[in-house]
Amino acid sequence: MNSENLNFEARLLTPQDYKSFASVYNDFRTRAVEEYKFELEPLSFEDFTESVEKKLIECLVLFDNTVPVAFLVYTTAISEAIELNIIHSFKMEDMIERAMYLVKKFLELTKAERKEKIVCYPMLGSQRNLIADIARYGFKFVGIAVLRFMMAGTNSRDIMEMSQMSELDSAYKLVSWNNTYIEDAIEVVQEGFENSADALFDPRFKTIEGTRDIVSKIVENIYAEFLPEATTVLLYNEEPVGFCFMNLTGGRIANIPIVSIRKEYQGKGLSKHMLKNSIKKLIEWADSGEKPITEVNTTTETNNFQALKMYRHLGFKEDYNYPQAYLPIKD
Repeated sequence: MNSENLNFEARLLTPQDYKSFASVYNDFRTRAVEEYKFELEPLSFEDFTESVEKKLIECLVLFDNTVPVAFLVYTTAISEAIELNIIHSFKMEDMIERAMYLVKKFLELTKAERKEKIVCYPMLGSQRNLIADIARYGFKFVGIAVLRFMMAGTNSRDIMEMSQMSELDSAYKLVSWNNTYIEDAIEVVQEGFENSADALFDPRFKTIEGTRDIVSKIVENIYAEFLPEATTVLLYNEEPVGFCFMNLTGGRIANIPIVSIRKEYQGKGLSKHMLKNSIKKLIEWADSGEKPITEVNTTTETNNFQALKMYRHLGFKEDYNYPQAYLPIKD
């Protein structure tokens, strides 16, 4: 691999580049689902360039003899992290060589920010082929499994109905989300995630203020449409001790961003009760047509065997896994 190709030039996208760059971006759009496992269609070219102009994202373009051939998209909008979203090479040609040139330039451009922020990079689809090469820049990796509960076409529902559940003590109660639970949710999530693998690539979990940012963005529809009626809260003697959040993307794909329970209540099958309660609400919506939900998905670490077991027992099936890369802050 020759990452010092003299014909290469990498620089941030400008309006003057739009006409020549459009074909490269649209090539990515046609491959987003198959090659990169995107669940929803990416932004149109017009919406993409508008996001660039608004500085919501940054687009680093690789030119070969002045012709755009690849690009890297990232954002610094997430507190405490720089998120590298996608690396794509036109027609998937010379992916490693082009990607590494872009990564090197990206690290140069973000040198100042990286003194205080980690870099996180979900290496979806074909990007996993870059693992060995970006490891040379100090990236570390966590394996992430993607699991799905399908409303139709599989036996997900049958498995959930047959799942063995422990009896809930009368002191416990399952209720839907209410905004009065926000402070309790922040404490419970922070306690559950501060020492997790998630905190390696999203350090917001390490502090109460960082966790407040995450939970607030979930319930304020920043990440997706929040579903308060399908978000389950576990009460013990009327005090919130567990949360199963639920949101919706594209009007049809439900996602579980976080399941967390206070440590003293773990190991009792209570998370399973929360999860099943949330899914039953989604099934009710799907069957009535109120919300045309086709699936529920979630992610967890590939070595989190307890979580994987819980999801499997409730009808989730592992679809695929990918490396979650992160570049720690240098001390």
